[in-house]
Amino acid sequence: MSRSRLSTALDDGLIALPDGNIAVMRPTASYDLSSLPRADIRVMHSFYPDYSAFESAGYAVTQDMPACRTAIVVVPRSKTLARAMVAAACAKADLVIVDGQKTDGVDSLFKACRKQLGDLPSITKGHGRVFWFSATEAFADWAAAGPAKGAHGFYTQAGVYSDGAIDKGSAFLADALPAKLPARMADLGAGWGYLAAAVLARDGVQSLDLIEAEALSLDCARLNITDARVQFHWADATQFKPQTGYDGIVMNPPFHASRAADPGLGRSFIQAAARLLGNHGKLWMVANRHLPYETTLSECFRNVDMIAGNGAFKLFHANRPIR
Repeated sequence: MSRSRLSTALDDGLIALPDGNIAVMRPTASYDLSSLPRADIRVMHSFYPDYSAFESAGYAVTQDMPACRTAIVVVPRSKTLARAMVAAACAKADLVIVDGQKTDGVDSLFKACRKQLGDLPSITKGHGRVFWFSATEAFADWAAAGPAKGAHGFYTQAGVYSDGAIDKGSAFLADALPAKLPARMADLGAGWGYLAAAVLARDGVQSLDLIEAEALSLDCARLNITDARVQFHWADATQFKPQTGYDGIVMNPPFHASRAADPGLGRSFIQAAARLLGNHGKLWMVANRHLPYETTLSECFRNVDMIAGNGAFKLFHANRPIR
């Protein structure tokens, strides 16, 4: 089995870890921690499926950055979030290790760090890079600014989906929702709350559950949606279990786990919606036009209609989930 970049650097003696806690920041569930002393590992994560996976595996897991001797920044797709993680690592640790894929921007981050610190040791392997340096105040201005209200009137922050603008698919769905919606509603993959605001503006809605896996997004949603009818759930929508079935669901399901599109994510959301709805429940869903969801919808619902579409998106209405 091929060694990971981190294992290579540690096993070959290129990195000497100081004694004490090791904070591993936002690792994917498949990230290799085998070369680290398990008792010292503290996983820091705000994405529920990965948080839950490490917790189930017996690791100490937290949403907040813990005090530590070593911090390992696992580079996310968001450039701003990656820089904020480097700043947080420098504020909490003595040694900072940065590990990531080229497709997630690790080389750009490496270049930015070298611009501040000069030459840095690194290893390139497996289409990515790991590099390391002693904690410094040089990146203090990269620190996370927290949620801020944009020109669209909503709070967003680095690390949330569509942090700079309203997602066009969500806007397309919001405009197409009927004037009256069922009483007990849910938004699967609710993000920072744009669709929720549209749902709450319709007649008939008595309650709305926002189910979102990214805590950074849910933090923004709590600022954007202050309606007493709403409950917020930090959870994996594909695994969530409500007390009773919903009357209606809206969703703009994700279709990326990394840079590559994964239609399986959307199919999982459709299957979850069918499971979460009551016998006469209704689903409103938007999808990118190229994604092949029609078969899964027909397998999960007795009635499926494409109610609108344009060059980029298609809107579906489905009801009567198949048990």
